[in-house]
This record gives sequence, C-alpha cells and structure tokens, in this order.
Amino acid sequence: MADKTEKEAVPAGGASFEAAIKRLEEVVQGMESGESSLDTMLALFQEGQELVKFCNAKLNEVEKKIEKLSKSDGEIKPVPFEPSEKEASK
Repeated sequence: MADKTEKEAVPAGGASFEAAIKRLEEVVQGMESGESSLDTMLALFQEGQELVKFCNAKLNEVEKKIEKLSKSDGEIKPVPFEPSEKEASK
C-alpha cells in the first residue's frame, strides 16, 4: 500500500501553480510530521524540489508576461511590483 504522500510531483498535462503549491504544502506537512521512513522522507524531499522548480518556472513565466504587458513607447520597461500596505503587512 502506497503512502498518500508519494504522489507525482507535477501531474501530467501541465498542473496549475495553485495545485503545485497545495501539494508542496502537503509535502512539507508530511516531512514535518516525522512519522515517515527515511526512504519516504527522501522521496518527499525530491518531490518538493521538483515542485519548487515548477513553481519558480511558472512565476518567471508570469513575470515575463507582466513585463511585456508593461510596454511603453514600444520599449519593454519592467515595472517593479510594489505590494499595497495591506499585502506588505501579511
């Protein structure tokens, strides 16, 4: 019987960023519980690494799209994201 924490890191067919983050949270909880075997912990760590890589790639992709949408006078001018006071206090 497979442990429920031994799922695919990223489902086939292009998982969403949100699904990857949710799974990453599950992986972290599984590792923090300390109830898994060493082999399971290693598998969770590897899965977590893949999820982090996937999420970073998605964030970079979105950042590039935002920069393209922030064109001015035919030139791409990156506009840094500045969170509102409400978001910054979280």
